Amino acid sequence: MTFEEFAGARTQALLRYATVLTCDRHLAEDIVQEVLVRTYRKWKRIEGLRSPETYVRRMITNQFLSWRRRKASTDLPQSPEVMVELGAAMADPASRYDERDALLADVAALPKRQRAALVLRYYSDLPDEEIAEIMGCGTGTVRSHISRALATLRVTPSVTHV
Repeated sequence: MTFEEFAGARTQALLRYATVLTCDRHLAEDIVQEVLVRTYRKWKRIEGLRSPETYVRRMITNQFLSWRRRKASTDLPQSPEVMVELGAAMADPASRYDERDALLADVAALPKRQRAALVLRYYSDLPDEEIAEIMGCGTGTVRSHISRALATLRVTPSVTHV
């Protein structure tokens, strides 16, 4: 598979993943674009891997985590306009918008590694071992991040969603 074929087939999925991870469509576009540029430069090595998409997804995760380190910890990339934009394409009944927006806001408030583990598990539907590989940590750490994130979401008073 050439880089052009990979990018053509997987860019939209990578962009959706990055959007859920960052809770900011514009930041997600920037991260995916930067990662795809780096991927193009290294494609000869990446294409020979068992799962190039997993490797690129890890690059996106690492780029997000390092991007957040460069920003002030109080600067959250969420705003009501972004939350509405994330769901605008879906055909949700009107009563569900409030719940979804509240859930996205709660997920956006999680620490970045917990959010990354949660997105990889429940959005990308990956097993602990693959999440650990992408995040560069052990499977026990992945389980701990997910457990803590779910516990935080359960006690968040904004909406009952877990």
